[in-house]
Amino acid sequence: MNGGGKITKQERSWIMYDWANSVYATIMMAAVYPTYFAGIAGETGDKWWGWATSAAMLLMAVIAPVVGAFADYKGYKKKIFAGFLAVGLFFTLFCAFTDNWKLMLISYALSNVGFSGSGLVYDSFLTDVTEAERMDKISGMGYAFGYIGGSTIPFLMSIALIMFGKNFGIDGAMAVKISLVITVLWWGLFTIPFLKNIHQRHYIPKPEKGILKETFVSIGKTFIKIINYKSVLFFIIAYFFYIDGVGTIIHMSTVYGAVLGLDTTLMILALLVTQIVAFPCAIWFSSLSKKFGSLKMLVSAVAIYMAICIVGFIMGFGLEENWFGIGTGTVLFWVLAVMVGTVQGGIQAISRSHFAKLVPPENSGEFFGFFDILGKFASFMGPALYAFTKDLTGRSSLSILSIVLLFAIALLIFIIKHKTLKTN
Repeated sequence: MNGGGKITKQERSWIMYDWANSVYATIMMAAVYPTYFAGIAGETGDKWWGWATSAAMLLMAVIAPVVGAFADYKGYKKKIFAGFLAVGLFFTLFCAFTDNWKLMLISYALSNVGFSGSGLVYDSFLTDVTEAERMDKISGMGYAFGYIGGSTIPFLMSIALIMFGKNFGIDGAMAVKISLVITVLWWGLFTIPFLKNIHQRHYIPKPEKGILKETFVSIGKTFIKIINYKSVLFFIIAYFFYIDGVGTIIHMSTVYGAVLGLDTTLMILALLVTQIVAFPCAIWFSSLSKKFGSLKMLVSAVAIYMAICIVGFIMGFGLEENWFGIGTGTVLFWVLAVMVGTVQGGIQAISRSHFAKLVPPENSGEFFGFFDILGKFASFMGPALYAFTKDLTGRSSLSILSIVLLFAIALLIFIIKHKTLKTN
């Protein structure tokens, strides 16, 4: 390990998994597959997509603390990571071989569990591969290279298939299926350095007997620690709300645009812009955190996301063609793509590294289990809020506007935290 200087082999291999799994986040969760599913499921596609996402997140929320606790035992962390990875790869591939929208939905939910579970363990490995003073930098580089590599390169391949595949006898449906196969191959291939070079340095001894009982006892002790450390407690409660909003926007943006009738190709190109903008901004956020502090950067990002929700709401009202022949809704979608790109990688990277610096390395899996359970329960709540608002009002634009509430609550908690800790 080195306190500064060049990236080590372990750090580079850890960063590579962001490069590897970001292809799933872009093609399966955000851009290509949601619009394809919405086209097959019809006008209620965004509602069912929201419920399926909620179900996957709820399942992960339930099992996350147990997964994290088991991962802290010697020799378990990488095995659990590999298990979730296998689930994610298998069900993503399965989605390429069915056109039944119900099977598509179930397979998507299960692949999401695999993606999320491997991400939980991956995040906890940050304490094993680097030192506290380098965590902001390494975490930021992970997200940055994920955007420019894992997202952008296979994303461009998918766009090319969708736009030009018909010239080679490949229709839209087949282009999406090939994109899913590319996702599986990219994700699996570039995970190899992580599997080969990353090792669990910090751990707790495995109990000789009663491992399940000891696991739940350990979970209880960690929960008490979180309650007693006010700075940790305030942070993870705020995280619960704002990461919910971030995840909901990731999951629902393109399916929202599809329901509004926006051009699929233009939306996909806009999301490509998001990836390109996000690359330097994720690194930039990490640099700014050294100057202004990570919490100030998180507050700034939350405020920008509130503005994003408001622009998304306005997008639902102005779809007439008056911007160089392009609908106003599409133009606003591009504006949103740039706005999201400036903060999406930064808010996730700083959240991950800030939390990693707060927790004991030997219990990182367990603490990240709680970190993840909050994110997953939140991710269950956000899409459910979207779907519920759509059911209640019949307006997708109001569903997007409802998400601003989550960011507002997080901002309020940050303010309360500042005043409380300053007083004490």
